[in-house]
Amino acid sequence: PGNPVIATGGAQSEGSVSAAPWGSASILPISMMYIDMMGGEGLAFATRVAILNANYIAARLDPHYPVLYKGAGGRVAHECIVDPRGLKASAGIEVEDITKRLMDYGFHSPTVSFPVPGTLMIEPTESESKAELDRFCDAMIAIRDEVRAIERGTSDRDDNPLKHAPHTMRAVVSDTWSHTYGREQAAFPTEDTRARKFWPSVERIESAYGDRNLVCSCLPTDAYVTDPAE
Repeated sequence: PGNPVIATGGAQSEGSVSAAPWGSASILPISMMYIDMMGGEGLAFATRVAILNANYIAARLDPHYPVLYKGAGGRVAHECIVDPRGLKASAGIEVEDITKRLMDYGFHSPTVSFPVPGTLMIEPTESESKAELDRFCDAMIAIRDEVRAIERGTSDRDDNPLKHAPHTMRAVVSDTWSHTYGREQAAFPTEDTRARKFWPSVERIESAYGDRNLVCSCLPTDAYVTDPAE
């Protein structure tokens, strides 16, 4: 393929098919291969399972968090949007605190603040097992219980597992521990985390400061210059 702006593809080019050479030209072939391998029946089945998985999560989390954008039948589509915004007033907890705490439970955060600011968009797709869906739901429910402890006043509003998450191995095994909650609650909040712990490698950072003060660890640009003759 060629490009209308950048000279590429040679004299035999047939026009551009994407934003290549600077875009991701592999997106179309990957989609085509997925559709071709799945076929109509496979795509329909995968879609049904993805919708079923999303509704299973929504049903389990609905007693603990508001779930947005339900249809007339009370169901969601292939993703569910969990709304924790009310927790800021009741416990001082925001969506970022929940996503950081999920790392202590062994999960990467779902999509944050899209399409609704301050919410979590959970999209399990068709590939997750029920055991994994339950593990995630158990983590989200356990985190809600930690928030309830703050709401009841039994957990400190500022010094709690959510506000200081994630907890690294280095922090947990340190001789110094100044928090009002224990190390086990910080690092091993569930039976699953005690059996197969995934350790976060970095503690909490100030996200806004990090966004505005990028520290690049790349090599100097001249290190990437090559001699065309080589």
